[in-house]
Amino acid sequence: MANHKSALKRIRRNEAVRLRNRYQHKTVRNAIKKLRNEEDKKAAETMLPSVIGMIDKLAKRNIIHANKAGNLKGKLMRSVAAM
Repeated sequence: MANHKSALKRIRRNEAVRLRNRYQHKTVRNAIKKLRNEEDKKAAETMLPSVIGMIDKLAKRNIIHANKAGNLKGKLMRSVAAM
């Protein structure tokens, strides 16, 4: 157990950040699934920029790796283009 006041504060802060990261990551995963399951090309094309922005935001905040973000974006763009 931590003895210093700053260490206790850091533990609380880490937990809050972990929960926020988990929420954001799950939200993006759900958006990706929704985009992949979309049948209509017009709807998918309008949804794609917002999903790409969400992925970029995760990569910028180091929730996911930058290369993983690039791979996800490329696959999504290819799947929308192939509709």
